[in-house]
Amino acid sequence: MKASLQNRGFDNLDQTILEELQANGRISVADLARKIHLSQPAVHNRIKRLEREGIIQQYVALLDHEQVGYDMLAFIQLTFSQHTPKLTAGLLKLIESQVRVLECHQITGEADLLLKVITENRQALANVVAQLTECDEVQRVQTSLVLSSSKMTTQISLD
Repeated sequence: MKASLQNRGFDNLDQTILEELQANGRISVADLARKIHLSQPAVHNRIKRLEREGIIQQYVALLDHEQVGYDMLAFIQLTFSQHTPKLTAGLLKLIESQVRVLECHQITGEADLLLKVITENRQALANVVAQLTECDEVQRVQTSLVLSSSKMTTQISLD
């Protein structure tokens, strides 16, 4: 188990619960309790504690973006023209309002931000890029289209 979890008072049963919930977030407390040989109330209490402590942030259904009409997956790197908190905050607010932006990360290297974007088609991607290039804060936009994906996961290893 990761030391950071242990330092916060979590044990191997908590780790097992986290691993099981990552693999199947819809598992019932009863099924989870049977699987890890613990009572339902004990499992329920542990899950509630993990939620309260912010270790479990949310439960979601992961969709296949292509099957719901988003055929294009792209990564967009943005380089700022200036690095002022006010300009950065304004750009981040714009990005956070974009429903096609799945992820936004401040990064090191040549670019300042890395966006993960899904769109229906090339024109929709061009529209997203155009909105970003219209921002005074953005000096450069570099777009990489995903041709295929060999690994996509949301599970975090706790070993």
